[in-house]
Amino acid sequence: MRLVADKLSGERGGELIFSDLDFVIAAGAALLVTGPNGAGKSTLLRIIAGLLAPLSGNVRLEGGDGFPDVQSACHYLGHTNAMKPALSVRENLAFWQAFNGEARQDIDEALETVGLGGTDHLPFGYLSTGQKRRISIAKLLVSYRPVWLLDEPTAGLDKISESRFAGLMQGHLGEGGIIVAATHLPLGLDNAQELAMEGRG
Repeated sequence: MRLVADKLSGERGGELIFSDLDFVIAAGAALLVTGPNGAGKSTLLRIIAGLLAPLSGNVRLEGGDGFPDVQSACHYLGHTNAMKPALSVRENLAFWQAFNGEARQDIDEALETVGLGGTDHLPFGYLSTGQKRRISIAKLLVSYRPVWLLDEPTAGLDKISESRFAGLMQGHLGEGGIIVAATHLPLGLDNAQELAMEGRG
């Protein structure tokens, strides 16, 4: 399995922010996307996820058996946590598990994995910023997708949670998964490729 971008260009607000990006990420590998604010890191992830159309070029998944296109193979963890505040933690995770299909861990196991066992009955909106992020990380675990697209995934996490998440990412890569992460902070992925985006400003 490989994630391949070919001459990929993206825009925001009608302005070109990056162009002619080429990269290949093999199974078991990670790509860290770095650069200043406004350089297009989040736009790139959204294009890969199918949330935005590229201005030109294409991105594809080669050898992704069971996944007809790259978008169906992706988990996207953006700046916002994509959870309903009034629903319980369990209700939110159950929604995403049903929506994504390919059940992996059960909800209780996923919550234990992120260190939040016993919180399943709480409304998501009652949680702290760090707890909300950890629940969103649990979303990656309750259904299987080989490609994780992570936008500043450790925002709001304490050091213990950062270390725990680094272990989860290493485990995903060890199973042949792919990670593309936009970040300003080290993620504990020592052998990752890096794509430095310079922006147009």
